[in-house]
Amino acid sequence: MMSESGWCDVGAVTELMLRPLQQVLVGRTKVALSFKDGVFGVIHGACNHVGGPLGQGTLAGDYVVCPWHAWKFHRITGEGEPGYEADCVPRFECKTVDGRLLVREAPLTQRNKLPHAKHPLDRDTTRAAGPLRVLGISTTAMDTKNPRYSTSEALLETALAHAGSRHGLETRLIKLRELTFRACEGYYSKSAQACTWPCTISQQDPADGMHAVYDGLVYWADVILVATPIRWGVASSLYFKMAERLNTVQNQITLKDRVLLKDKVAGFIVTGGQDNIQAVAGQMMLFFGELGLQFPQFPFIAHSRGWTSEDMERNVEMVQKSTELHEGAQALLDRCVDLSQRLQASAPPAFQRGGRKASQRSH
Repeated sequence: MMSESGWCDVGAVTELMLRPLQQVLVGRTKVALSFKDGVFGVIHGACNHVGGPLGQGTLAGDYVVCPWHAWKFHRITGEGEPGYEADCVPRFECKTVDGRLLVREAPLTQRNKLPHAKHPLDRDTTRAAGPLRVLGISTTAMDTKNPRYSTSEALLETALAHAGSRHGLETRLIKLRELTFRACEGYYSKSAQACTWPCTISQQDPADGMHAVYDGLVYWADVILVATPIRWGVASSLYFKMAERLNTVQNQITLKDRVLLKDKVAGFIVTGGQDNIQAVAGQMMLFFGELGLQFPQFPFIAHSRGWTSEDMERNVEMVQKSTELHEGAQALLDRCVDLSQRLQASAPPAFQRGGRKASQRSH
């Protein structure tokens, strides 16, 4: 049938009532159409947060739950969940005529976004004047109540101590095992736009332990040293848990050509009772390179006694007593500081992220 003036025919009632929630078009507007207890509800399809598709979400009672970050809006009134009622999306009038569902094209209400305080991580990234700062990140996992000697962390501590004693630089050490943070929940797999900066998890959880990592990497450090043991031929599980949460940093490059880790230098420390040093270091260089970091010549140091060396107490003793390894950690720090000083003294040209932009445009 032909739609009445100002109304849009969205389909047969008998078909639309089969799904509790779906996305349909009203003219050119995507709306979230719900059906529950014999009543249709129609609200605007774009979530107030970052525009998530409400019609592709789920229905929880009388609330439409956004599939991106779980913001909720009443399926009929468009109001936010209890406590946030004024944070609302537009609602639309609908009616049934001759077995067809018609939706008025003009919304009955307007969108209203409540003001939200700026997140502490949402600030200018311009580097403040002052001496270089060195951040160490230890990714080794252990029981913090019963600590043991970590070969990778020990070499990292040597490098940080050298930064202070030799160069007079301020340092920080982050031990990932001491932070409580959720794993990445894959917002990027839903949509590039769904992976936000600051990370949505950090926005939702003021106690998110990744705040310390984000703040250190993006706003504080000039030189970053990352240390990991080798676990079954790869970096530690905590390293990968952190790396996945850093997708929020990389995604700013994809979406906005915004390099949050600009003019920063990274070096790596890899140790383990098993081999595969090249693969572990290679992955770390690829990943942090994609975040925009730069590397000095010889950007990592490593130690392994190979696959067959199961006498780990001997391995620990070797690292503890090895002058060469600890001097190597100091030399790695020296190389990173040298490159960082040269970067800060010049104005490096800005480059586009190679091999990605054209591909994105073509799709």
